Parts: sequence; structure tokens; C-alpha cells
Amino acid sequence: MRMWMLCVVALTGIMSCQQPAVKNGEQLTVIKGVNLIDGNGGTPQTNVALVLRGDALSQILKVGTDSLPKDATVIDATGKTVMPTLINAHGHLGLLKDTTAVSGNYTPENVERQLKKYAAYGVGAVLSMGTDQEAIWRLRDSSRAGKLPGAIIYTAGYGFGVENGGPPITFAGKVFRPKNPQEVAGDMDVLAKQKPDFVKMWVDDFNGSLPKMSASIYDTILKCAHDHGLRVAAHVYYLEDARRLIHNGVDVIAHSIRDKEIDDALIETMKSKDIYYIPTLSLDQYSYAYAADTVPWINDPFFKQSLEPGIYEMITSPAFKAKAKADKDLQKKMYAFHTAMQNLVKIHSAGVKVCMGTDSGAQLLRTQGYSEHLELELMVLAGLTPLQAITCATKNAAEMLQVSKETGTLEPGKKASFIVLDKNPVDDIRNTHTISQVWINGVQQAGL
Repeated sequence: MRMWMLCVVALTGIMSCQQPAVKNGEQLTVIKGVNLIDGNGGTPQTNVALVLRGDALSQILKVGTDSLPKDATVIDATGKTVMPTLINAHGHLGLLKDTTAVSGNYTPENVERQLKKYAAYGVGAVLSMGTDQEAIWRLRDSSRAGKLPGAIIYTAGYGFGVENGGPPITFAGKVFRPKNPQEVAGDMDVLAKQKPDFVKMWVDDFNGSLPKMSASIYDTILKCAHDHGLRVAAHVYYLEDARRLIHNGVDVIAHSIRDKEIDDALIETMKSKDIYYIPTLSLDQYSYAYAADTVPWINDPFFKQSLEPGIYEMITSPAFKAKAKADKDLQKKMYAFHTAMQNLVKIHSAGVKVCMGTDSGAQLLRTQGYSEHLELELMVLAGLTPLQAITCATKNAAEMLQVSKETGTLEPGKKASFIVLDKNPVDDIRNTHTISQVWINGVQQAGL
């Protein structure tokens, strides 16, 4: 994908440059001849024209039937497919750089670099889940005001972890770690002043290696957050932890339940309470995939371009492969992945709202950009249709972020945030890799 700035790309591939049309101070652009996946899950429209006015989608017209605006810049994209930009409902910003994932990498420049990478891969927004630092508030405000290129920032700011427990302090230095329920209120007051989009907490013993947050503390986090009008997303692994959190008011289950099959009664409770579920399947596949003799994505340029410098050399080294094969928890990780896949299908089939999230940016193997496309592929492999997976990554995620009135689906009046693809992902979900252009809020983004 290439960025043409003020250029029009014809179907023949010939580039002709012209000044963009401007009407009433707003740029007017038409992208015509496309198949449209609008994010609502219905049958895609064929041979339509998208009329962009400023940062919004103004009209959707039928080519050959409706008259196109005469004073617009026209991009002929005949035969291509347009879908909404992806929303990563569980990511992490600022931590990855080269072959490290630590809080020392967190700078405004690194965050901005990662936002551009996400955008190049068609990710129009990311919810950064609890490992941010002080710079995030200014960056968030600038991003939401349209002053930063790249994916739009949503953030949980500083999450709630456990003293001497998770998440690892090496990449989560600003995380609150209350020693008792009484300390929670003061921490929440500090966080609430920044108006985070979510509150994040970690409820996990990380395979028995770390102390888990006590129920008395996470119940207090839920109460204090809700008292401030804030919603809570919980990192979980175990079914019984998820059960108590769901019954006690958590708003989002931010990872798959991976130790057991979820029961129908709990699913019904999730549905009745309108709780969102983020499966992060790619996280679990990454955890064991490199032990295999063949890793399906290892030489895919779309994957390799997403990697930080030095990571490809690391993951293809004999030492890395040997360590992966010798992992004593390998079978457990494979079981966790397959359990996650089964639970996703069961939860989605019951009508619980599922969102796409990846945990990309938290660890070296969870590469930003590619992981979001792998997540869609795994959702389909689990049993969702391509359109259902796309809806999870667009409409549902926008609803979770409470921004569905302005984004998440492509409808007149909403933001012009979309991906132009050379091939149709309805035919093969991997066709989301065939990115031709990415637009966020009416602005074409730089490519890979």
C-alpha cells in the first residue's frame, strides 16, 4: 500500500495528481465502484460510490443510477472492497521497541510511531489497556481532536494490579497495586480525574507464578469505578474468577476463559447484563505456535513488516525454536487456545457481544498490526463467518467504546474511517491483508 497524498489512483494503476475538491471549506471526495461491507453484518452492497465531505461519510450512492457530485475529487476503485477500519478493543501502546517490551520505551514519539503502524494495517482505533504513562492523556486528547495521524487513542490509563504480582512491573510501572480494599478509593480518585475510557484490572495468577488479586479488592475496584461512572475491563483466565466478576458487575471480560468450557447459565448472565467479551485468540496461539516445525506466517511479508527491528532474527533463531519446543507448559498452552476457540463460538452463538482485541503491544511476539488480522482469521477458524468477525472488530467494538453514533459502521453522517481492499474478505478473511488505502476521519493514512 502506498500513500498518494493529493493524488488519485485510477483502476489502471496510473497516478494522476490534482488539487482536491473543496466545497464550503470541506474537502469533497468520491470513491466509486466499490463493494461495501458496512460493518452491520448484512449482505455487502455492490458497485457503490462513497461521498466523503470533510471527515464524514456524506452519502452512499449507486453507481450508474445516482448522480455523483460534479465538484468532487473522484477516485475510481472499481472492483475493490471497502470495510470500516478495525478497532482493537484490547491493545497496549508505547512498550515495544526493537527487542524489548518495557516501560522505559514509553515516549510520545514511540506511541505516535505505533499509532501510524496500526493505521497502516487498517486499525483505526485502539483501546490501550492499563499500561500507559502520564503522556497518554495529552496524546489521547490530541488524537481525539484529529491532531495526530494514525489510529485514534482510547485508554484505561493506569490499571489495577497486585503488589508483587501481575502485571509485571517491567512494563507496567504506573499500575496501581492496592494492598487492601481501603487503598482503592484514593487510587480511583486519581485515575478518574483523567477521565479514562475504561478501568483495567488484572485478576490472574499467571499459571500459578504470582499472587492473584483478592476478591475483596476487585469487588472494591468495581464499586469505586462505577461510583465514578467508569466501566471496568478485567484480565481473566479462569472460569470461576470470571463468574464472580460477572455476577459482581464487571463490564468487559478482556481475555478468553481458558481453563474450562463456559456454562450456559453464566453465558445467559453475561447476555442479560450486556457484558462484552474480548477473546484475544492470537495471544494464545502465539504462546505455543513457535514450537511447531512450521509457523504459517513466519515468511509472510505482511507479518514481517509488522515486526520490530531484530524480532524476526530472534524468532527464527535455533535457540528460540529450541526454547519453545522445551516449554514445560506447551500442552497447557495448546489446551488453553482450543478452549478459548470453543468458548468464543459458544458465547457468540448465544448472542453475547464479542469484540476483536489482541493484546498486541504487550509482549514481543504480539506484533501490532498483523495481530489484528490474525485475530479475524482465528475467529473465522473457530466458526464465525467473515462478516460476523468483521462486525466484532467494527460495530461491536465501537459500541463497547460508546462511540457507535460516530464510527464503527459505514453509514451517512458517521466518520469516514475505512479500508480499501483489493480483494473481498467475504470470500476469504485473509483478504483483509490486501490493503490498498486506509482512511481515518476523512484523511488518507500513510501505508506500509
